[in-house]
Amino acid sequence: MHTSHPGASPAPGTLHVVATPIGNLGDLSARALETLKTVHAICAEDTRHTRQLLAHFGLERPLLALHQHNEDAQAQQLVTRLLAGESLALVSDAGTPLVSDPGFRLVRAARAAGIRVSPVPGACAAISALSVAGVPSDRFVFEGFLPAKASARRERLSRLAGEPRTLIFYESAHRIEESLEDLVAAFGADRRAVVARELTKLFETVLDDTLGGLHARVTADANQRKGEFVVIVEGAGDDADASIAEGRRLYAKLTEYLKPSQAAKLAAELSGAPRKALYGAEE
Repeated sequence: MHTSHPGASPAPGTLHVVATPIGNLGDLSARALETLKTVHAICAEDTRHTRQLLAHFGLERPLLALHQHNEDAQAQQLVTRLLAGESLALVSDAGTPLVSDPGFRLVRAARAAGIRVSPVPGACAAISALSVAGVPSDRFVFEGFLPAKASARRERLSRLAGEPRTLIFYESAHRIEESLEDLVAAFGADRRAVVARELTKLFETVLDDTLGGLHARVTADANQRKGEFVVIVEGAGDDADASIAEGRRLYAKLTEYLKPSQAAKLAAELSGAPRKALYGAEE
């Protein structure tokens, strides 16, 4: 039998990374509930939001604010508490922490200090949307939120146009229409895609169409511009599709410096795409 020595340091606590519901409170797992009930404190992206979640389940635990503006400063203090034997939970406002949410720096600091970091799995909007999208899901790329600035957003999309894997984006209500318009310009109106809105909530909708069709439907219906969105776009497909997508990206960039006919010729040579598929692609 092992006996503890007087003055010995306590065993470190555990940092539990706990997924919370993205809408339907029934999705909080029994294990997540038990974890939140027993930890010394909960690190929350927005303590007001998490306090409401705890109140729904009749829980009261100390809450510590951990968000993008204070995570660097807070991480070491929280590691000190964990090393002293406290167990902490990390939650975001909704879904799985660190997926387009804060927490990475704390998890890295805890692991560097030899502290056990344990996942408590649950809801994730990206995976939930992918599971019902009906697009290839064996290989996918999660891109999170696109840049808010239009020029940066278009530049990012131009670099992804030739990506063969399924693409997953998050988007907000006030940018969904603009982002779909930019997706059409970068990937072509005929690329298949899905817009999943308000998943697990009362007004959940999952629209399946071409990018051009989705843009038209969202533009025409104000209700489809409300809430939180996951946009899933099929990959470029075979090598021919990928080369055309890359050719269009090069063509768009080259037309800033060359005549369209010259830009198309050079883009076709560099990408291997047919010149006819590129010339006038931006018109």
